[in-house]
Amino acid sequence: MFILDAHLDLAMNALEWNRDLTWPLERIRRRELNQTDKKDRANNTLCFPELRRAEVGICVATQIARYSPYFHRLPGWASPHQAWAQTQGQLAWYRAMEEEGELVQIRTRAQLESHFKFWQKLPPPDEKAYVVESRRQPAKPPIGYILSLEGADSLITLKHLERSYADGLRALGPAHYGPGVYAHGTDALDPLPARGKELLKEMDRLGMILDSTHLNDACFWEALDIFQGPVWASHQNCRVLAPWNRQFADDMIQAVVERGGVLGMAFDAIMMVPDWIHNRSKPSDFNLQIERICEHIDHICQLAGSAKHVGIGTDLDGGYGNEQTPMDLNSIYDLQTIPGLLKKRGYKKTDIEGIMSGNFLNFLRKHLPA
Repeated sequence: MFILDAHLDLAMNALEWNRDLTWPLERIRRRELNQTDKKDRANNTLCFPELRRAEVGICVATQIARYSPYFHRLPGWASPHQAWAQTQGQLAWYRAMEEEGELVQIRTRAQLESHFKFWQKLPPPDEKAYVVESRRQPAKPPIGYILSLEGADSLITLKHLERSYADGLRALGPAHYGPGVYAHGTDALDPLPARGKELLKEMDRLGMILDSTHLNDACFWEALDIFQGPVWASHQNCRVLAPWNRQFADDMIQAVVERGGVLGMAFDAIMMVPDWIHNRSKPSDFNLQIERICEHIDHICQLAGSAKHVGIGTDLDGGYGNEQTPMDLNSIYDLQTIPGLLKKRGYKKTDIEGIMSGNFLNFLRKHLPA
């Protein structure tokens, strides 16, 4: 089944983790076997061959770079100018992948529809063609990507937002973890800064999508009051099922639904189950299976009164690997088990197709520029 994944940190993997995403999965893993600089080394779930095998024909792909001033407790860049330069390096990587035929950028509704129809005409993926270890790959369909910025710290001024929009940036999440320049995110408490209010007004003017993911509760409600445009939550699970402020409370989920938004289900174990202890817990401690995400899906559907406001936003390889995913998820290909799990729960085919791609596709059909 065709999949739209609403949140993948592809460029971060390429530049900060130094992964060649054109390689097969096992080749990347073998290269990292003796590397210890990142906790998820040799546990990656992403590469272009696996995305194609999984039929992830469209994704929302990020730029990300935090500004970490003196005494900031989270890692990042020492100035907004350095953070900006990092995001521009990520953009250069996306452009290089376009030149190689791996990716194609989607900026408009027409491009979205054309690319979706192109993928619909493709034959089922030949698994053997995608897993063979060879740099000489068979003819491969490009993966469409919509550019998003996760955390707005790298925007030196609002003119830089306008420049980014001209480069194809279509969605923006003002916050990430902790305090930020324009908004405060997970585990931070402060309200929306004045600069954040100006950012939201400029996003409105440009016609951008607000990604409400990671906004702390105070900033979330202020942002929805100020921002009049389209809102989604690209990778955001349910707080009632995994208590922590990283997830949305029910009233926040309902607010996104009332704005016509879609919430993408993330596959980070810490967002799926209660009482996960960072850097200590293991999926086996919870007997965590992919089916757990169906409980989050069910909960949103019950709150929304339909299956039209939930989708897939995996956040796979977003700073973690399969040491922190369900035990039956080896790679992104295993998303293809979800339709069967939903069918067993009584979901209709049209609803399943909506969850796997159609709900985010319909959102983009409405809100990308013509």
